[in-house]
Order: sequence, then structure tokens, then C-alpha cells
Amino acid sequence: MRKRIFLSPPWVGADERRLVGQAFDSGYVAPCGPMVDAFDRRLGELSGQHAAAVASGTAAIDLLMAELGVGPRTTVVASSLTFIATVGPAVKRGAKVVFVDSDPATGTISIPLLEQALADVRRPAVVVAADIYGQCCDYDALEEACARHRVPLVLDAAESVGATYKDRPSGLAGAAAVYSFNGNKIITTSGGGAVLSRDPELVARAKWRAQQSREPVAWYEHREVGYNYRMSNLLAALGCAQLGRLPEIIRRKRRIFDFYCSLFGQGHLPALPFPCAAHTRSTNWLSVFLFPSETLRDKVAARLEAANIECRPVWKPLHLQPVFAENRVYGGDVAEDLFRRGLCMPSGAGLTRADLARIARALVG
Repeated sequence: MRKRIFLSPPWVGADERRLVGQAFDSGYVAPCGPMVDAFDRRLGELSGQHAAAVASGTAAIDLLMAELGVGPRTTVVASSLTFIATVGPAVKRGAKVVFVDSDPATGTISIPLLEQALADVRRPAVVVAADIYGQCCDYDALEEACARHRVPLVLDAAESVGATYKDRPSGLAGAAAVYSFNGNKIITTSGGGAVLSRDPELVARAKWRAQQSREPVAWYEHREVGYNYRMSNLLAALGCAQLGRLPEIIRRKRRIFDFYCSLFGQGHLPALPFPCAAHTRSTNWLSVFLFPSETLRDKVAARLEAANIECRPVWKPLHLQPVFAENRVYGGDVAEDLFRRGLCMPSGAGLTRADLARIARALVG
């Protein structure tokens, strides 16, 4: 059988080997080291904020939930069309989660429905809004809505690293944001994430908690229970190399998206791109297309799988997940429709012309 084409594998090469080798040779194999500091600085430059690299995007969200006092008797209002990690830490802390549908024009969180949820919910602790598939939410509208209701905003920017919102870097809004560098993200540290904020003290507290909340004394002293959420020096070296390639990765991702637009635009398959707002410049982390029906979507997916090519449906909305069957949702029809008709196409930055030709043959014969 021919080699499998995966959905979004990492694109790595000589620079990654070189920097990881430098980190290994330096002796800083344990979690702390100069590569972590360098990665933090470069993430700060990318995002326009202070940054602390941690073990995963989920860990970053958990650190922010701790910072914002999320726990029993608090409510988190969150996007429904996203991965479960957006709300998982809040649930583990005992919070109640209320979900908000997508805007049909963008696929990101609906501002009118968010306003309705914030007006109804008693004592909301935080809003967690998820960027999706490489594009940003409407940050200005989110900040205005949260300010009116005096609720802090956290951006789950795991899927939008390198994107912009009105010429601002992704994640630059609200109280704080998180990035993810999981293996399938636009850049990877194998597993990793970051806490981002314009507030340097918030980031410093997150970094402290990520290091077991150890007090700065010679012995192990703890006034608070923390977590082992640190990123290792080796993985930070990988991240530094990946950041150096980010502009080229984004260019490649956008070319792949254009390839699919051209392919579907020839009339072979009636599919439209996932909605994207004018206010954001997407990285096209994943090229996502909507088909006229779930039946046709499934036929296309089966055709790709028969050719050993991976694809995946759009996120199943969290309000449809069995674990959240009893949770309240505002709206829901838009996210459900995107899930039924949407398909994420192979989008790895390392796709070759031969790979794209193979995908085209599988799609249109």
C-alpha cells in the first residue's frame, strides 16, 4: 500500500535537528534551560505579549483557570465548536460550562448569543473563546461584550498561531491567551503550549505555578500547590527552530488552501471553503471545506481513505458530546451544520506536488 498522507504532520528538517542537538550537547536536558528562555522571548515577539512556554495547550488553559479562580460554583461560557481541551480544565476544577454556538459568517463564537448567555448566567467566571482552523475570533467585539458584563476573556488561540486580527497577532486580546504546539499544529514542539498575556505578573504567576509553585529559597518551600507543567529545554529548542520556519509554513499552508479552492472550483466537487471573517488573515492551519450534504461529505471522505489519505470531519460541537449532554447551549444549529457538512483536508506544510496530485486523483479521478 502507498505511504499514508496524514492530515497535518509536523514539517521539520535540518534546523530542528541542529538546535535540538545544541540543546542536547549543552547538558540542559532537564526541563529548564536557555532554550526555554529563548523560546519564551520569541513567543513574546510573535504575539506582542509576555509568554511562558509550558507542557501543552491544555496545561496553559489550566494555569489560566487557576489564575482566574475557576472552580466549584463558577460558570465558564465557551465556544462549542472547538476541541474538548478548551473547557476540560474548567470541568476538572468543578466549574459548570455553558456553550455558545458559532456565527454562520465566520464559524467562530457568535457575539449576539454570547451576549445573551452572559446576561442569563449567574456569576460567570470567564469567557473562553476559541479561534478555529487558523482564523481569529472577532477580538474587538469579544472584548466589548466581556467588558460590559465585567467578565474576563481568555482566548484559546491554539489553532491560530501566526494569524492576525486587524493586523494584530493572534491571541492579543482579553486577559490572556494560550497557544498550542501539539504535533499537528502549525508549528510543533512535539507536545507543548504557552500562556500569553499583556500582564507580565500574570505570566510570571503562571510560570511559577508550572514549576510546582516553589518559593525562591534554597530548600523546597511551597505556600501553594502547583503543577509540573514545564516545557523541557529540548522541546523548546525544537520550538525555536519551528518559529524560524513559521513564515514559510504559513505560505505553504495558504498555497495548499488555494490548491483545494482551485480543485473544487472547477466543478468536479461542489464544496465551499469554511467561512472566514474579513477581520482576520488566516494561516489556513487546516484547509476545511463544506459540502452540500453529509452524504456527499462522507463519500468524499471514503474516497480519500480508500487511497490511504487521512481527512477528518469538522470538530463535533461540545454540546453534542455525550459528556456534556446536560449542559446548556445557546443556539447550536450553526455548529451542528458545520460538523455535518465540513471536512478537514490534508494540509501538512510538507505536502509535495506528487502528494497533491495524488489527492486530486482521489478526489476527482
